[in-house]
Amino acid sequence: MDNDNLNQNQPASRPDDNSKEWKLIEKVLMDMQGEQKRARRWGIFFKALTFIYLFAIVWLLRMPGEHGAEMLPEDNYAAVVEVNGVIAADQDASADAIIGALRDAFDDEKALGVILRINSPGGSPVQAGYVYDEIKRLKETRPDFPVYAVIMDLGASGAYYIAAAADEIYADKASLVGSIGVVGSGFGFVKAMEKFGVERRQYTAGEHKGFLDPFLPENEDEKAFWQGVLKVTHKQFIEQVKLGRGERLKDDPNLFSGLVWSGEQALDLGLIDGLASSSQIAREKLNTEELVNFTYQPSPWDELVKRFGASMGRGFATLLTEQTLSLR
Repeated sequence: MDNDNLNQNQPASRPDDNSKEWKLIEKVLMDMQGEQKRARRWGIFFKALTFIYLFAIVWLLRMPGEHGAEMLPEDNYAAVVEVNGVIAADQDASADAIIGALRDAFDDEKALGVILRINSPGGSPVQAGYVYDEIKRLKETRPDFPVYAVIMDLGASGAYYIAAAADEIYADKASLVGSIGVVGSGFGFVKAMEKFGVERRQYTAGEHKGFLDPFLPENEDEKAFWQGVLKVTHKQFIEQVKLGRGERLKDDPNLFSGLVWSGEQALDLGLIDGLASSSQIAREKLNTEELVNFTYQPSPWDELVKRFGASMGRGFATLLTEQTLSLR
């Protein structure tokens, strides 16, 4: 059988067969494109729905009120202001946050008094001083409005500085109280730099602008100067504690040495007035079982903005670090 006969036996493709195949492929492609469009629309819809849902949650979390209480009691109550964590301008226990809460408590007609609930290792003497002075000022505006400080686990250094402004201070027998002192600490890396062959390059204007630099040898004159600053700050601390506690303080040479004591020892030294909890003080001193927390609580939205801003700031700081002069 020759090639001509083979070709004659094979069926010839009709012109409309190719047309049908292309139409089928076109239909499949169109269906796929439609599915993609529908998927994008549903994706946008669900993203928008998720955003609205999260926004609603944030809004609801902001609704309870400025004191963090959903409903205030009908009867009178004890106002609680918490001092938690490190006392610093950028922390929850900043002077602005504590003072704002204290002012709200003093302005509240249904509040019988303030309980400063303290659990802090201390922090900035400036921030603590602001709070101390404001407590004294507020007490003059409302003399019949008592302020009680209750130390929980820890009330040391700047935290005790704040407590000293209260009318009375209480703690648990195992609480840690005191640390009436001032510290300024750092590190020295001079020998480590010599060992690894690192050269320090610093450019300053001002004879002592770079003092306390951990990468430079310690200067005895600057060391003496810094010690003087610490002593002056310590003296201010002691004066405010004496002003707040008065004759209740015992004459003990270690009282202002920076040591810390248990609640029982602090009671013997006159650093506190008794052993009691916040609820106990509310019952026995303010004749109420109700406690309302006036502590400033940042909203979730504020926290989100703060975190986002901090992240952006770190990014810009990374880019600018090597080009920026410091005024610290």
